[in-house]
Amino acid sequence: MNPRFSLTIAGLIAAFALAGCSPSEEGASGTTSQIFTSEYGTVTDTGYSIPAVPISKIDKRFHRQIVSYGSKEKPGTIVVDTPNRFLYFILPAKKAVRYGIGVGKAGFAWEGEAYIAWKQQWPKWTPPQEMIQRKPELARYGEDGMKPGLQNPLGARALYLFNQKGEDTLFRLHGTPEWSSIGTAASSGCIRLMNQDIIDLYERVRPGKSAKVVVKQ
Repeated sequence: MNPRFSLTIAGLIAAFALAGCSPSEEGASGTTSQIFTSEYGTVTDTGYSIPAVPISKIDKRFHRQIVSYGSKEKPGTIVVDTPNRFLYFILPAKKAVRYGIGVGKAGFAWEGEAYIAWKQQWPKWTPPQEMIQRKPELARYGEDGMKPGLQNPLGARALYLFNQKGEDTLFRLHGTPEWSSIGTAASSGCIRLMNQDIIDLYERVRPGKSAKVVVKQ
């Protein structure tokens, strides 16, 4: 971004906001120090061959990258910026790994604080009853769930969010085979990442109450 000197202060703020660089205390991401555009090729993972993502078709803002990020949260915290379609994994020294995400449609979104109670490679997917009521054709997965695989809606990995009372929020951070949904509001409520990105995030996260997640609307 190269704002002209003639921009007013208000114009500068608006320009930064449009670029996903809102200068708020809770973090806004600025300079990119490393970008991982080359890491979206075919991946062989525990017997599955994850297809390459045609990453050139996805806005570069949503490619995995390390950015400057000011936040009061501790390293290891995940911050989900729902409006801007970003997920941050906070690193030391005011840095974060930023991932592009797909978010829930209006009316299905969730916000608040939770923690990652557990994580799963190639998870089974069981639709909640509320979803089955909306889409009766999913009833066949209501008991045993959909087996893991390349077409499973949870993708290659899933991170399960619980509240501080130890209750399942039914909210997940997960992979998706639908790479074109990144940057959009397309899911039924959970946060989706490209499979190559959820594998990267999965390796960084250690489940437990210290694995804090903040979801902002």
